[in-house]
Amino acid sequence: MKNNILELIEKSANNKKDFKSLENIYKLYDQLQYSSNIKQMGEDIYIWLHTNFNIDNVTFSLFDIERNNRENIFVEGEEFYLDDSLSFFFIINTHTNLNAIVSFSATSQVHYDILSEEYSIIESAFFQISPIIQNGIIKKNFIESLSLDSVTRVYNRHYLIENLNKQIVLSKKEYKSIYFIMIGVDHFKAVIDEFDHDIADQVLVELAKVIHTNISEFDMVARLSGDEFLISMLSTNKVNDITTISQNIINDFSKVKVNVDEEGHTLQKTVCIGFDEYETFNNDDSIDKTIKNADIALYEAKNKGRSELFNYGDLREEDTIDLF
Repeated sequence: MKNNILELIEKSANNKKDFKSLENIYKLYDQLQYSSNIKQMGEDIYIWLHTNFNIDNVTFSLFDIERNNRENIFVEGEEFYLDDSLSFFFIINTHTNLNAIVSFSATSQVHYDILSEEYSIIESAFFQISPIIQNGIIKKNFIESLSLDSVTRVYNRHYLIENLNKQIVLSKKEYKSIYFIMIGVDHFKAVIDEFDHDIADQVLVELAKVIHTNISEFDMVARLSGDEFLISMLSTNKVNDITTISQNIINDFSKVKVNVDEEGHTLQKTVCIGFDEYETFNNDDSIDKTIKNADIALYEAKNKGRSELFNYGDLREEDTIDLF
């Protein structure tokens, strides 16, 4: 690929078409330097491919070597697969666990033949922008390491606490109150004792999936510590909705089966949930206090048994348990 770009530079001195191709490559290079994030880079690459080669179907994705999974960062056009007869793909090695894959598909055999003739130019462009993509991925990794839990890929406690106040300020325009839901796995330590940390991690991953399927994109989920998850609900402030969502999480997770060995044996666990309401107009309350109340409600739910739900607002003084 290095030779391709050098050859193109040499030809561009006497060939207007090659000079134009080289100019377009560096236009893309310059544009990507102003991209604010890795998704924007994917969109800029699509615009470049569409403008210069009439390419409508583009996917920009990241492949995690360690997790053996692919995450689509930007998708435009119709769905296609890497092994389709009309598709092309280019892998950008970042020397980390994440590699970028730029793939695109022709719209017809004639279009495919044209792209095949021009592919050395496209390949040269991708070779030139590789360092920028690498830096974008490294930046993404760095940001995620500060904000995401490494096991479940939900937000970590640090990110939640740091950004929760900003969410509250923004939500005051529309919401008078915000509910906080605390979720904990019943007898989670028994999973570690009977199996190992890998199985325990898988239980947490499956729980995170169930939580996400039952909440809105406007709600934020964090793993606080161990087996506890906290949800800040911005999509609704109705207690009936909170109760329904919580009960759905309890019911859905109880049906999840986690593989524990190669023989096909599975593990099923349950969760308990506690929640409390934060009134944005009440200066006597604080976010930390509300989170603590949700935690107390969770322990009260666990004190009742498995798959239990408890509202801190229903807590009577004689019911209060000692958490320490």
